[in-house]
Amino acid sequence: MKQILFAGVIGLFLTLVGTPLLIKLLARKGYGQYIRDDGPREHASKRGTPTMGGIAFIFATIVAYFLAKVITVYLDPDADASPTFSGLLVLGLMAGMGLVGFLDDYIKIVKRRSLGLRAKAKMAGQLIVGIAFAVLALQFPNVQGQTPASTKISFVQDFGWSIGPVLFVVWALFMILAMSNGVNLTDGLDGLATGASVMVFGAYTFVGVWQFQESCANAATLMNPQACYEVRDPLDLAVIASALMGACLGFLWWNTSPAKIFMGDTGSLALGGALAGLAICSRTELLIALLGGLFVLITMSVVIQVGSFRMTGRRVFRMAPLQHHFELKGWSEVLVVVRFWIIQGICVVVGLGLFYAGWAAAK
Repeated sequence: MKQILFAGVIGLFLTLVGTPLLIKLLARKGYGQYIRDDGPREHASKRGTPTMGGIAFIFATIVAYFLAKVITVYLDPDADASPTFSGLLVLGLMAGMGLVGFLDDYIKIVKRRSLGLRAKAKMAGQLIVGIAFAVLALQFPNVQGQTPASTKISFVQDFGWSIGPVLFVVWALFMILAMSNGVNLTDGLDGLATGASVMVFGAYTFVGVWQFQESCANAATLMNPQACYEVRDPLDLAVIASALMGACLGFLWWNTSPAKIFMGDTGSLALGGALAGLAICSRTELLIALLGGLFVLITMSVVIQVGSFRMTGRRVFRMAPLQHHFELKGWSEVLVVVRFWIIQGICVVVGLGLFYAGWAAAK
């Protein structure tokens, strides 16, 4: 459990201290954000704000994860703090998606345009990273035969029949693309996506700890072994979630309005990948739609807007994604962010409530 605390604190410290250094470096190189001409007029003042800030919390998360293990072993030489395959896969997915986002951000800056990678190139990069994660997640069984991911669909844990490895890869790709692009669409206002991500990673820290305490590996000591969780490395997933929560919280200090730095696609794709990876490896694949409810809501607003315009020629919202609709209605940016954070908080509370209810019902 000490690893979880260490990871969160180290992640928080690294982004609090390191982000200003990154801001200076990016500003010196002129790596500033380009703003859409068709967006809210108030956003014009954000032009030139350093972007690619996701580098800060990606780096902080990886360092916090490994440093927490080193410190844990130093304090207790008998502690088992070895990196796990589940943890490494989630970190790899986060870093891989972050790399795709970095290339997108870099091209935007170099070409001086609001669009970076071509759609096909960006999709190809996401597919390569996603497929690699999905295929590897079905490998590396432990002594109980558990792999980081399962070929069964899950809500609060696995249920139903196995869908097989091929359909699992397709399902995993859908989740990765949906969450990464969902966070990307949410990242339109200062601190909105970062603050929402903090809440979801906090939820997954709790989920990982709970699953570890009720793990099937400890089934002999449980009152009802049927209520246990067949998750390969729940405690290590909690360490990663804690590191991400701390890193995002420290980044939020500089990303909140008025933002001194934006996460860019580097950060949004990385966070979405991390969320999908945690959901897949913790067997909470459908639950992430509720825990990350704000991301789903904002994504659906874009789907509805595009679908309505193509079918009827009319727009449902003044502008999509949804946060810009409320800006154009006269809400201040801070008001939109805080109210959307409240919505996200409610989603997390309801999601964790259902997670606990699923355990209580099985028990």
